[in-house]
Amino acid sequence: MSERKFKYVGTRPIRHDGLDKVTGRADFGADYELPGMLHGAIVRSPHAHARILSIDTREAEALEGVMAVVTGDDFPALEADWMGGAEGGMSFADTGQNVMARDKALYNGHAVAAVAATTPEIAREAARRIKVEYERLQPVLDIDAALAADAPILHPGRKPSGHEPLPEGPTNIMSRISFQSGDVAKGFAEADVVIEREFTTPMVHQGYIEPHACVVRTGEDGKILVWCSTQGPFAVQTFSAMVLGIDPSLIKVIPSEIGGGFGGKTTIYLEPVAIQLSRKAGRPVKLVMSREDVFRATGPTSGSKMHMKLGAKRDGTFVAAETSLYYEAGAFRGSPVGPGAMTVFGCYRIPNFFIEGYDVVVNKPRVAAYRAPGAPISNFAMESVVDEMAEQLGIDPIELRLANAVTEGDAAPYGPIYQAIGLRETLQAARSHPHYKAPLGPNQGRGVACGFWFNAGMQSSAIVSVNMDGSAVVRTGNPDIGGSRASLAIMAAEEIGIPVERIRPMVGDTESVGYTELTGGSRVTFATGMAVIEAAQDVVRQLRERAARIWGCEFDDVKWEDGRAVPLNGAADKNEPLTIYQIAPQMAATGGPIIGRAAVNPPMAGPGFATHICDIEVDPETGRSVVKRYTTIQDAGKAVHPSYVEGQMQGGAAQGIGWALNEEYVYDDDGDMQNPGFLDYRMPVASDLPMIDTVIVEVPNPIHPYGVRGVGEVPIVPPLAAVANAVHRATGVRFTSLPMSPPAVLAALDARA
Repeated sequence: MSERKFKYVGTRPIRHDGLDKVTGRADFGADYELPGMLHGAIVRSPHAHARILSIDTREAEALEGVMAVVTGDDFPALEADWMGGAEGGMSFADTGQNVMARDKALYNGHAVAAVAATTPEIAREAARRIKVEYERLQPVLDIDAALAADAPILHPGRKPSGHEPLPEGPTNIMSRISFQSGDVAKGFAEADVVIEREFTTPMVHQGYIEPHACVVRTGEDGKILVWCSTQGPFAVQTFSAMVLGIDPSLIKVIPSEIGGGFGGKTTIYLEPVAIQLSRKAGRPVKLVMSREDVFRATGPTSGSKMHMKLGAKRDGTFVAAETSLYYEAGAFRGSPVGPGAMTVFGCYRIPNFFIEGYDVVVNKPRVAAYRAPGAPISNFAMESVVDEMAEQLGIDPIELRLANAVTEGDAAPYGPIYQAIGLRETLQAARSHPHYKAPLGPNQGRGVACGFWFNAGMQSSAIVSVNMDGSAVVRTGNPDIGGSRASLAIMAAEEIGIPVERIRPMVGDTESVGYTELTGGSRVTFATGMAVIEAAQDVVRQLRERAARIWGCEFDDVKWEDGRAVPLNGAADKNEPLTIYQIAPQMAATGGPIIGRAAVNPPMAGPGFATHICDIEVDPETGRSVVKRYTTIQDAGKAVHPSYVEGQMQGGAAQGIGWALNEEYVYDDDGDMQNPGFLDYRMPVASDLPMIDTVIVEVPNPIHPYGVRGVGEVPIVPPLAAVANAVHRATGVRFTSLPMSPPAVLAALDARA
């Protein structure tokens, strides 16, 4: 790709939505209200696994102010199905049963009924008055319990799918995926050093600050308006329609501003319930989750159990690897074990490998996407054994990775051939960074880890329209989580040639913009950005046509340069350049409104790689680990807005550090979550972290016109292993289970002593 000089791409303008957000004017999910609106409350199962024998709603319905009550009987029964494409895939039948339980409650917090009333207090009181009779069943709470010979089966009669061999008979394994290349047995026989370890990780939550919320209004004509906090309004439209068995065209979804999602708001929980309540009551209904509801009843990412084996020659050349990955799906199939399996060896050339992954159901909330779904988990295992291999061979951890790092022309473990990628460049930048050479103090250790994520393409559309004053509006269907309004406006500004402040980027609803896949997969600046670029190029083409009409010349006699039409050839003899500010007021006289449109479906993604360096200090008296220094180095392809790229890198590192050191779902023996709140679910706060240093590497992505790669998910892939490797170097203890909380570290130190 030839080097292009940019005027706006790579600059750091203030985000267009920033002022409204910092002043509190922006409308989030719970901010919307409608005349006559009712308030909803949901009844949730107190049991992790129980048969629902009866639900008595009479006392609740008799309460003054209660306008509607719904249970599983108010939702259609759907045939078992499976749809790929979403992160981890999805089943509408399972989604419907997750939204509202039918014959069984499958986790503590599973919705079993809901009410709508004139006030939130009445709704909550009515919910308390609904009497549910349960037959308690033995819960299945981890991988080992789910795979035991005498394990209770969550979904009797359901057969696993995927790659053979599949288990026969009743099973909690829902699917199997596998990849292999070469002769693994021969590869290990040729290895001079073989490392084999078992790893476990707990369920962890995305930790978005804004709980799920929606407002629904239904009309006599069957039309439905949904206002909600979501990463994908078209996904809400489609999923809700399928779950309710209605035509998607009846549903209009307006995405609110979103207070975080990280993949957790790519599915539905409240929307179909609010629709059914509104239909029954004939009035708008608002549902807002409490923080406890978010933890108990929305999708965390999987807990896991993994076996990892790596073989290398004495010179450090990797010759063989194999892994078995078991991921908890929660109550319904669909864990991200597929992406975990596809990315686990993605950073390295390994001629002989075998990968298998299992999707396992347990009596916990159904998992949802969490920032590079599945990849941080398997990467923790792989990068831990790579670190141990470096230690055993006496090779510098970065040099070992450089010796085996994939580069352009190498094959990914799941099949495709890498085009231009920047893994080696991130490793070289890490090796030369002052952080890597800095001295360490007592009880301190330094860890290194690499990570990989695909970055999705998928369908996007965009509309760019010119106003009479020469400013422009960019309309897309992607809710803005990480600054995508700014990045899309920058791209439009680059093509049209006007300042980014003259571009107004807008997030449309499902009736005002063309179909667009959700905000996820690190795809918005990449794929929707491609659509915006093409739509802006369409605008430029029309502006050239208008200038040609004004000058009475041929289209080819006009070029567009820096926001103005420039005459060429004979047209240059008698005409001066026309700016967009001169052409726009003449739209009516030259053909009408100027509106550019584009729709794209990129055939592949631009893989992203990162290398992280972490310094940890471990207190031997308490087991507390403190991150003293952290540097994240990532190939962004081209940083459209460097500040937001850096923010993504820092945010992913912060989440990964929390995952490594403290975060976990804690359950008692009955499957009751013991820490459903931010006080006991220990996410890192500002005082827990140092300033996270960032280094942006730019190896242009050849399939994007600006060279852009997605950046949002790669940053969370390396931290689990980087932190674990640092703790090992500080303590001499190799931790294979997360989190490395103070009690866990102290116990390991005591056991070593």
